Amino acid sequence: MKRILSGIQPTGNLHLGNYLGAMKNWVAMQNDYDCLFCVVDLHAITVPQNPAELRTSVMDTVAMYLASGIDGNKSAVFPQSMVPEHAELMWILACHTPLGWLNRMTQFKEKAGKKKDQASLGLYGYPVLMAADVLLYQTTDVPVGHDQKQHLELARDIAGAFNRFYDQDFFTLPEPRILGEATRVMSLRDGTAKMSKSDTSDASRINLTDCPDTVTKKIKKAKTDSDPFPMSPDDLTDARPEVANLLNIYAAFSGVKKEDICQRYGGKNFSEFKMDLVGIANDTLQPMRDKFLDFKKNPDHLDQVIKQGSDKARSIATDTIKQVRQLVGFTNP
Repeated sequence: MKRILSGIQPTGNLHLGNYLGAMKNWVAMQNDYDCLFCVVDLHAITVPQNPAELRTSVMDTVAMYLASGIDGNKSAVFPQSMVPEHAELMWILACHTPLGWLNRMTQFKEKAGKKKDQASLGLYGYPVLMAADVLLYQTTDVPVGHDQKQHLELARDIAGAFNRFYDQDFFTLPEPRILGEATRVMSLRDGTAKMSKSDTSDASRINLTDCPDTVTKKIKKAKTDSDPFPMSPDDLTDARPEVANLLNIYAAFSGVKKEDICQRYGGKNFSEFKMDLVGIANDTLQPMRDKFLDFKKNPDHLDQVIKQGSDKARSIATDTIKQVRQLVGFTNP
């Protein structure tokens, strides 16, 4: 069976982009793939974190994974830091990664900005950790957004370089899987910016913990424009990014094709469309929020899930690392 690995950082509230762009697709994959879904807390500390808040956020993220429909008995759910082989493999791969490859990574430039000299080595090298995450489990398929595709290409390059250096067809070259109608959910206030936990405006995103009234208010106030609803997706231009974003969100929630949505609302103003979007959004998000709150009340169950998940992950990871250590020339303990 093919294997999927993916994860989300436990920083800030999980939002609609995390659900529609990742978790919703993960749930659908569980019957067709051997799935590992980690909470990438090693990635989280590439920027300063409050330790107590980080611990809480990790468990909240696990609870939201389960609330979204991920089954801890079908899929391995675990914090990345509970499998130390991630860090060991990162170091080995870092020693096979040319600096020139990392210098081409655009996300470091975006995240570090003008303060790149003050950024941590971890922030600069985290694409190598992402490669280690994927390669550690001989992952065949990785669900990614468009903004992460460059990092997966780097993982493939690193795997190829390692295989050639040791003259072994050892690491599997993972394939990207870009799925769904809303793989890149944009801000409700600015359709050219990705929906983000770090946006200073809470109105820019729908948090998965938002109550139905808050979801309703945010969708009603979501930015559109003065033109009528498009008659066809082809009518959308670059000048209407917010409209395109809401159309994608509706399609992702409902499973209805964008062409059919446009036939229904085309030529109308946005009030009817937004009220219907409120309904289908809350039909999904309210039960998920209720389940999340229930899981938070049962920390023993969450501990059991991550122990079971990390045990499965380590059983795969230790086998990979044992073989890697043999290839590199290290002595296995």
